[in-house]
Amino acid sequence: EVRLVQSGGGSVETGASLTLSCVTHEYTYSSSCMGWFRQAPGKEREGIAVIYTGNAITRYADSVKGRFTISRDGAKNTLYLHMNDLKPEDSAMYYCAAHPGRLYTGGWFKMEEYMFSGQGTQVTVSS
Repeated sequence: EVRLVQSGGGSVETGASLTLSCVTHEYTYSSSCMGWFRQAPGKEREGIAVIYTGNAITRYADSVKGRFTISRDGAKNTLYLHMNDLKPEDSAMYYCAAHPGRLYTGGWFKMEEYMFSGQGTQVTVSS
């Protein structure tokens, strides 16, 4: 059974850095779309960072571009989201997701298009 298990997150102050991790268990697909999504209370879920592991292409939402970095360590079966210069508006529940093979470009930032997702982890940034 495929499982995505998240860790990291927590409460930090503005300007701090955090790294989220997402370990993929029993996930044997060599090339995948993998992404990070977030949802704040009262707001729609937002796709923020995506990587296609086949060629390591990455894409970012404008809201996090230049501050967040998505990466994948295949040897550790772990997806990361490195977050720098955190702001109060980054406060949200963060989810990782994975989809075997390719996704059409329009689906990259839509979590509902991904086959598997993690349990979520909270990030709170205080001013």
